[in-house]
Amino acid sequence: MTLKEMISQCKRIVFFGGAGVSTESGIPDFRSEDGLYRQKYDVSPETMLSDGYFYSHTEDFYRFYRDKMLPLWAKPNAAHKKLAEWEREGKLLAVVTQNIDGLHQAAGSKRVYELHGSVHRNTCLKCGKKYSAEYIARSEGIPRCECGGLIKPDVVLYGEPLDGETVQGAVRAISEADMLIVAGTSLTVYPAAGFVEYFNGKYLVLINRDPTPLDGRCDLVLHEKVGEVLGGL
Repeated sequence: MTLKEMISQCKRIVFFGGAGVSTESGIPDFRSEDGLYRQKYDVSPETMLSDGYFYSHTEDFYRFYRDKMLPLWAKPNAAHKKLAEWEREGKLLAVVTQNIDGLHQAAGSKRVYELHGSVHRNTCLKCGKKYSAEYIARSEGIPRCECGGLIKPDVVLYGEPLDGETVQGAVRAISEADMLIVAGTSLTVYPAAGFVEYFNGKYLVLINRDPTPLDGRCDLVLHEKVGEVLGGL
């Protein structure tokens, strides 16, 4: 059965995506050959993106963050646009994403569970005032609030727990789905990768350039680019 035929039989689709969903928008992923984690730095990206490093080396954190984590020029690709279209048509229950780039919302998706937060929300740790990603990008050194407090991106750093409310919403959506499309993720980052276990619906589909631990359990596996697959429907 083709992906198009499966989709035609379903009314409660949930899309679970990772970094590979945004690569066609020009945002590099993390673990492929040319990914962020294969590049050479004096300190590993995993360390620089940890909560401990944020507080102990804040200026170095922000230098790396501005350079590598704020691709504000990126635009939604065919995958983001197709998912927003399905939501408008009432076929898509939700998007669950590991990405922090906000491209699903930019494409028009409304029900998006951002497991790892978003670069577009930034909060003063002293007074709670919110700041945009553009403000962070324009700032120099350590971004400060007008009250003098340190501003922190609302992204989940290594060592920090996922937001409980976001997790509950994502798990609920996946458990209610009749079709789960897992795309653009290596399924190696936990606890996010474990969310697939809550799916009890009709069709489990995987779209990813490289093989994953989930391949053998799926009803359909497509080792292709996500945008090309969804955009071609």
